[in-house]
Amino acid sequence: MSDLSRKVVLVTGAARGIGAAISTSCEAAGAEVIGVDRDPCGGIVADLAEPDAPGRVMEKAIAEAGRVDGLVNAAGITTRASFVDADMARFDALVAVNFRAPFFLMSGLIRHLKGRGAPGSIVNIQSMNAHCGVPDLAIYAGTKGGLQTLTKNAAHHHMVDRIRVNGINLGWVATETEAALHAAEKGPDWLEAQGRAQPLGRFITAEECAAQAVWMLSDASAPMTGTCVDLEQWVAGAPPC
Repeated sequence: MSDLSRKVVLVTGAARGIGAAISTSCEAAGAEVIGVDRDPCGGIVADLAEPDAPGRVMEKAIAEAGRVDGLVNAAGITTRASFVDADMARFDALVAVNFRAPFFLMSGLIRHLKGRGAPGSIVNIQSMNAHCGVPDLAIYAGTKGGLQTLTKNAAHHHMVDRIRVNGINLGWVATETEAALHAAEKGPDWLEAQGRAQPLGRFITAEECAAQAVWMLSDASAPMTGTCVDLEQWVAGAPPC
């Protein structure tokens, strides 16, 4: 059973989409959830693009709840840029939110847990693009590849501290944000129609991702650490169908 009773979990990107689904599922599993987003989410409002935001967020969460036992880095931006049209502004923005912020949130929680002598669990929401990435997501792919490496690095070095760190590599997920992305151009039902062309006849849902995140946070997945699960309908390395 994925039981999170008596655990305090910090979830970034909690205002919508995958982060919101994970927050709801963690609460259903018994956790006290502290949501973080730059938009109102019933928790901490913070722009993780700001250099000091991760430290402020972790400090405020610990002050409000008394402790933090788990972290889900779900916040991220998918600004498109390839090697031929990238600029410094997009590069810096993607690195700040997708790589720097998770690093320092992980750092803050690890230091907090070690100070308490307590176990904990971190789940990083990564991307199938970490394996290589499509051309116009070159910078994004790099940030997610970096996050995957951080997941394994932290898992290896803090196993002795009973701190587990795992990741989920997502592909195309059906969310409200994704549905609205091209609605004006392709019509309101474009995402559902696109989903029917997938092997499952639909896209992976935010709730399916959330179920995996809750399991990874819970003691049910122990002692697993350093694992990055591909949650997508194509298998990395498989030949074309």
